[in-house]
Amino acid sequence: MIPSPDFLRRRLLGAVEARVEQGADPGTLREEIRRSDHVEELAALGRRIRTLPLRHDWPYVEPETFEDILAECDVDALPAAADAVAADDAAQRARTAFLGSVCGCTLGKPLEVMASHAEVRAALEAAGEWPLRDYVGEPVLEALGRRGDWKTTVRGRIGHVPLDDDINYRVVATVLLERHGDAFTQDDLRTVWLENLPVHATFGPERTRIAFESLIALDGRRESWSLLPDEHEEWCGAMIRTDAYGWACPGRPLLAAELAWRDASWTHRATGVYAAMFVAAALAVAPLAAEPLDMVEVGLAVVPRRSRLHETITYALREVRRASDWLDGCARIAQRYGEYGHCRIHQEIGTLVNTLRFARDAGDGICIQVMQGNDTDSYGATAGSLLGAFHGPGGLDPRWLEPFNDDFHVAMARVHEPSLSRMADRVAALPARLRG
Repeated sequence: MIPSPDFLRRRLLGAVEARVEQGADPGTLREEIRRSDHVEELAALGRRIRTLPLRHDWPYVEPETFEDILAECDVDALPAAADAVAADDAAQRARTAFLGSVCGCTLGKPLEVMASHAEVRAALEAAGEWPLRDYVGEPVLEALGRRGDWKTTVRGRIGHVPLDDDINYRVVATVLLERHGDAFTQDDLRTVWLENLPVHATFGPERTRIAFESLIALDGRRESWSLLPDEHEEWCGAMIRTDAYGWACPGRPLLAAELAWRDASWTHRATGVYAAMFVAAALAVAPLAAEPLDMVEVGLAVVPRRSRLHETITYALREVRRASDWLDGCARIAQRYGEYGHCRIHQEIGTLVNTLRFARDAGDGICIQVMQGNDTDSYGATAGSLLGAFHGPGGLDPRWLEPFNDDFHVAMARVHEPSLSRMADRVAALPARLRG
């Protein structure tokens, strides 16, 4: 059960590069890791990654604890108006947000092949499906020349909600809130993960965490190598896990952000954590928002002012407000953040802001989001969630749900809920559960 030196070395070198992106000065650490051939020595070098000093010219401030994050945020601008949200309205918005996330995830799933906006557009045009208005047809994938997880997600083949990690995590958070309410701890989160999530149903830092935690659960020892940094801890894995905290806290964006931080900080840091807090807070304020970009403004208030993500979202807000349409907005985002591809948050959270600016409803929004490319299922799900929460039941045409036949599939060992509508009812009960 001890990892090989080669395995640790690869992981640690990737983690060093991630810290360099976060402003750290690696000094001689790369060379020391490359020279080492012993597990415990590599573990000791790995522990140094967290303590690397920042470059003297690094302009950003990106704290880790919730209290330190709040000290860097505009929390005084956050509304606290839970009493202004009627119980039935909160339930229906949560329900629609969950269903919107399922539809957006399924729409984007066959195109999750790291394709750019230009590649997606070319394939849709070649298949006669531009602009996208329905689930993707198989000819689109033939034109793209790449096929994702398509056999149960293309038009004509969808017969149930297909398995996907984005949906798994939304159910995980729902189960966590059902059990513990807003008092859950990271130990509670660990228990729900170990009880439910197979390693191969997870990716990135989540897979690393669940794999090592499974080993620890076997013999009770937390080896020094088991909590080493992960090179993808600023990617979007935590962001896709935390929608339920926003659904459950209508009118309470600060509480939603705190719950999202509690979950996200177990595996991620900096941008990865702040994006999760941003989405949760934005969802929480949806019932009070006059327009979708109001949600962005509230989400931005829980992102540290001097962080890279705050800079990204501020830029995106400015540019999409100037844009003539979503295509213009997409081009403006790509011009500055195009190097941040699949899962790397900065470009895609900008495209998410772009979607919120121009989408007419949840169905229109998931199409716009997916047409912008990159991590199409994850951000399609988030777009559907945000717009479903904003528009409520009238914003999601039933045609998006009909192909599922109310048949819900999820890769979780102890969740036996075969009905999509009943799972949506459980989500709809979360606001009352947390208020109570």
